[in-house]
Amino acid sequence: MISAGEFRNGVTIEFDGALFIINDFQHVKPGKGAAFVRSTLKNLETGATVEKTFRPSEKMPRAHIDRRDLQYLYNDGTLYYFMDNESFEQLEMNANDVGESLVFVKENETVQVLMHNGRIFGIEPPLFVELEITETEPGFKGDTAQGATKPATVETGATVKVPLFVSIGEKIKIDTRTGEYLGRVS
Repeated sequence: MISAGEFRNGVTIEFDGALFIINDFQHVKPGKGAAFVRSTLKNLETGATVEKTFRPSEKMPRAHIDRRDLQYLYNDGTLYYFMDNESFEQLEMNANDVGESLVFVKENETVQVLMHNGRIFGIEPPLFVELEITETEPGFKGDTAQGATKPATVETGATVKVPLFVSIGEKIKIDTRTGEYLGRVS
């Protein structure tokens, strides 16, 4: 159990039957009245952010999140398949549960699966990936206008905004958290 007075950023808790991570907290001691803790919580299952106020003495269970490295095998349209590289056990997840988390991940790459009490509730792809551009408009010599971008499709099917000089067949580095182009890979 953890009390609201012990909140720290990044701590996971169980609250109202759901898992939350503390994104921000503030201990407030008003001139009049009792102290309280104002917090911003992110629901780990839905991604929704909630602002909640607690008394410092309120207690709630701390949620222990297990992170396992699994290899993403393939997608058959409705299910996503993963394999544990240590036990070779295969796990499957519904496409609705996976959501957009694998949009930049190729088959046979390693991802972190988040589990609570043996139940998978989230997937964290690698922070940065290197993907090849399969489709984009051609760039022309002299197209160096500052900040100009064009859409490009990468080998996973995702669309990324890239500078005008990037062409088909080039490998680029992408931040999976934001979907931003970071640069060319040589």
